Amino acid sequence: MVKEVQDVYRLQGVKINDKHIEVIVRQMLQKIEITDHGGTTFLNGEHVNRLEFKRANEKAIKDGVEPAKGVSVLLGITKASLQTESFISAASFQETTRVLTEAAVSGKSDMLSGLKENVIVGRLVPAGTGSVVNKLRMTAHRRDKEILENMKKEEEELTEDK
Repeated sequence: MVKEVQDVYRLQGVKINDKHIEVIVRQMLQKIEITDHGGTTFLNGEHVNRLEFKRANEKAIKDGVEPAKGVSVLLGITKASLQTESFISAASFQETTRVLTEAAVSGKSDMLSGLKENVIVGRLVPAGTGSVVNKLRMTAHRRDKEILENMKKEEEELTEDK
């Protein structure tokens, strides 16, 4: 698929590194259509994320039941962008009102795990130096929580002794 896209661009005299096209193709092929649900909770004809499919099949094999079978589905760029895990990322692309309304009605929460949604809300991106800073913040937060819990326990012990 990458070769075919590259051929079109090269005919126009445009040079694009393969990795850029590969990123787009990977997004377009992120869904799998279930053809046989096996012993999983999937439904035949359902479109599921590739990672979710892999995890469910690993669990099925571990539990001794038949894994699901499926085929890759080629989504258009618009459809692929709207079917991301992050509703903030999807809303930034197209159909903003519909995406945000659907997220609000269904009570979704966005874990802000990707670069795009973190940029949108003005947070440090979880990559490069931002990733290191985020890890330090999480470690500091965990340590602060432990210290507060220990202080609370000590305070309770002191009040019980009186």
